[in-house]
Amino acid sequence: LAVIGDPALIWNIPGEKNPEALLRDLDETRVCKTPYEIECLAQANRLALAGHAAAREAFLIGESEFGINLAYQQATGQREAEAPYHSIIGLNEHAGTLHYQYYDTQPPGQTRSLLIDAGVRFRGYCSDITRTTAGPEESHFAALIHGLDRLQVRLCDMVAPGVDYIDIHRKAHQGLAALLSATGLVTGLDDEGIVEKGITRVFFPHGIGHFLGAQVHDVAGKPTPPPDDAPFLRLTRRLEPGMVVTIEPGLYFIPSLLDPLLEGELGQYLNRELIGRLRGCGGIRIEDNVVVTDAGSRNLTRGL
Repeated sequence: LAVIGDPALIWNIPGEKNPEALLRDLDETRVCKTPYEIECLAQANRLALAGHAAAREAFLIGESEFGINLAYQQATGQREAEAPYHSIIGLNEHAGTLHYQYYDTQPPGQTRSLLIDAGVRFRGYCSDITRTTAGPEESHFAALIHGLDRLQVRLCDMVAPGVDYIDIHRKAHQGLAALLSATGLVTGLDDEGIVEKGITRVFFPHGIGHFLGAQVHDVAGKPTPPPDDAPFLRLTRRLEPGMVVTIEPGLYFIPSLLDPLLEGELGQYLNRELIGRLRGCGGIRIEDNVVVTDAGSRNLTRGL
């Protein structure tokens, strides 16, 4: 007899508690979604996109992080307790905190950027969408957002049966290197050198994404450990039809990561003046939810 549940609640029930082999097999049944599950995820995206549009409008009229969160909740018709995760809403330098959780109730003196990572739960299934918006006077930052958005679309287009998800992560770093070079943030190195010297990992310190389903970080993503060049990657599988994944490249100005780079040997390749100007914008992340289909992919976030 196997007993599955919270160890604190099942300790006195006879049987084998949470047998690992059985749990792994159960997790595998959730890897590929049914058509019903995919439509639930699509509806969760539709609802969240309405919230993201409202949040962007609130940002552009000068609302605080708290006010932007209220606008998102109002548009989605979802209380905070019903959300699949605590929405990340960061203005200016707060956008550089990967899992920023605090909402300032007062707007900043100058509105430079908004990063919002927020989803909706529909019939138990989660959306997980991130968008970044530049303030009206941030032309350099807006250009970076545009460049990362174009890269993100290319990465989404890579999603297809048989593709190794780790390869998408590596392509993200190659594309980010090209963006850093094209925008003048890094000079004196070719794109391959920017990646090999670890510079892209300072600007993009997380994985390209994860499984999505009944949990935001859905189960069974790592049957094998992530490779050394992608230690934080949450998904290490070859893609199959029915899998639903996120694609979420980022480009951040995180002082605790950037400052050692600037002060070290590699600092000679960084545009200190431009980085100094952009630090206050925090960072960029763009995230879509993508289904692997028999012939390629379906983007639930952009394809609605």
